[in-house]
Amino acid sequence: MDKEIIFGLKKAIAETMEAALITVTNVLGSTPRKPGAKMLVFADGTTLGTIGGGCGEAEGRREALNVIAAQTSKIHYLNMTADLASDEGMVCGGIMGLFIDYLGPYSPEEHLKIMQDYLADLERVKPVLVTVIEAHNQELVGKKLFVLDNGEIKGDLGSEELTRIALENAKIGAKRCQPVLVSLDLEFEPCDTSVKKPAYRFLVESPQTVVQLLILGAGHIALPLAAMAKMVGYEVTVVDDRLSFANAYRFPTADKILCDDFELAIDKITINPQTFVVIITRGHRYDKLCLRKVIDQPASYIGMIGSRKRVKALLAELEEEGISREGLQKVYSPIGLKIGAETPEEIAVSILSELIKVQRELDQKVR
Repeated sequence: MDKEIIFGLKKAIAETMEAALITVTNVLGSTPRKPGAKMLVFADGTTLGTIGGGCGEAEGRREALNVIAAQTSKIHYLNMTADLASDEGMVCGGIMGLFIDYLGPYSPEEHLKIMQDYLADLERVKPVLVTVIEAHNQELVGKKLFVLDNGEIKGDLGSEELTRIALENAKIGAKRCQPVLVSLDLEFEPCDTSVKKPAYRFLVESPQTVVQLLILGAGHIALPLAAMAKMVGYEVTVVDDRLSFANAYRFPTADKILCDDFELAIDKITINPQTFVVIITRGHRYDKLCLRKVIDQPASYIGMIGSRKRVKALLAELEEEGISREGLQKVYSPIGLKIGAETPEEIAVSILSELIKVQRELDQKVR
């Protein structure tokens, strides 16, 4: 969640202002924003954040004002057809599902309290938020709970069975960068929304909405990899212990560049399930050092460059030093998809392709 929206929500709750929080829950086709994007709309029409701009956002804003007037949360589907989008010079032609959540003096007190607690914890830890966006019983809509990274649970969804299922999905949703939308029938069984209307739907949101790519080593392969990874939406961090390599002139698009001893630099970085680690340092010694440092971290991907023979020897060394075989088996190496890559640019393409493939597979597993 953007800092400006967090600030706006805190202000709205503290000052008992009326507002509506728009969250993109799901998309179909080409849309300007992905699930998880948010926009906060106040009663006077001012907004914070964006769900894509143009005519689509204007419609979302109008619906948010309707929600404020009705003092009731709701789902709205934003149909960004090709004809409508062309009027704004846009190329979008898809549909965005929006949950518009009313916040104000007429919200249930527990609703505001759980949101207030969530916003406070969001600054310190990484809670997973679950919100009921549709329910057979309208009183459940807007109910929230969140799970802290230490397993502590705050709030409930107003139904013991719904809460139980939500908590199961929260554990899974923590590994995703996009929200998980769960649909259930009246018996609380998974529901195919293309066949029938669900009785309950809730949204599971991880606090991290961008995949973090940690590149350990700032050599020739790192240059095109950092640039291309940024193009496809990764948050890129580059680490190297050589100032002539790890600098903003060489990596103008990187979000963060750390020039330090590899071990010290890794200690400064938070590695979570939304982190992908690529080890492409300048030699066997540094690869081993980095791998030892990250192998027990909760990263969803750890890949290391090197020939099969060299990698096999390195992994054997680490196992002899006490690193578990199970942990070492999760390392992707030789790194990258087999496309016959030879140049640094081609190798970067093969690595990025593997990252995308792994990310998509992870998303499929947790649906």
